[in-house]
Amino acid sequence: MSTDTTEGLIDVPGAKLFYKSRGSGPVLLTLQGGAGDADGSDDLADALADRYTVVAYDRRGLSRSTAGDPAQPPGIAVHSDDASRLLSALTSQPAFVFGASIGALIGLDLAAAHPEQVRLLLAHEAAVASLLDEPGRSQMQALHDDVDDTFRREGLLPTMRKLLAIAGGFGDDPEPEIPRVMPAGERAAQHAANMQFFLAHDAPAAHRYQPGLAALTAVAASVIPAAGELSAGSFPYQCAQALARHLRRPLTEFPGGHSGYAQRPRAFAEALHKTLTQETPPGT
Repeated sequence: MSTDTTEGLIDVPGAKLFYKSRGSGPVLLTLQGGAGDADGSDDLADALADRYTVVAYDRRGLSRSTAGDPAQPPGIAVHSDDASRLLSALTSQPAFVFGASIGALIGLDLAAAHPEQVRLLLAHEAAVASLLDEPGRSQMQALHDDVDDTFRREGLLPTMRKLLAIAGGFGDDPEPEIPRVMPAGERAAQHAANMQFFLAHDAPAAHRYQPGLAALTAVAASVIPAAGELSAGSFPYQCAQALARHLRRPLTEFPGGHSGYAQRPRAFAEALHKTLTQETPPGT
């Protein structure tokens, strides 16, 4: 078994995508939340590389991927098309997919548009406000509008505080053996640029996103709705519950909160592997 990391670039319409993969076994595509790039999956990949070929990439506009036409910022459908093209370049078999937050929205769109490419999707706290009952739907839409307006008026830091409040804060007790190193130098500048791009383009796209409910229902058997055990009561958790109800699927809880995959990668990895194994029919 090789756990060496492979890196590359692929061409997609209007952009180039940087990706990295490590490990061996069936492909597991990871779709980051927020402004996370491919490096955000490193700890999770380390814990899974003995069982999966873990693939991560920088969404267009982030880090080492290009943004395409700045006059036409990407929406969720563009991101899911990028993910589909990346999978096509790397494997001819259906892949496992894990998506968190906006990554879960991209995963849902991918599963609905390209069901032949998705073996199972673990959708962790996909914030689909349109699935909420009232008054929760209007309340969440008002919060999203406030986030977008705050970024336009006040910039990065006030907006991040509001986003964290919506997500219930980090809500995690990080695994002590996983060091937490704040970005510095060039990496810090790149992180700030990623956040600017995310808040200017990807967050509003996520806030507007409404999945095709009929197409989503058609692939319900391949979607695992999930939420962090420390997220209970937050709007992302409520959205995960609403997705589970719509798909008539159980809601699976995972270690940590909204960012449990990053804060508790080892425990999260074991729970992810267990869930994917239990949900995969024998012989497939």
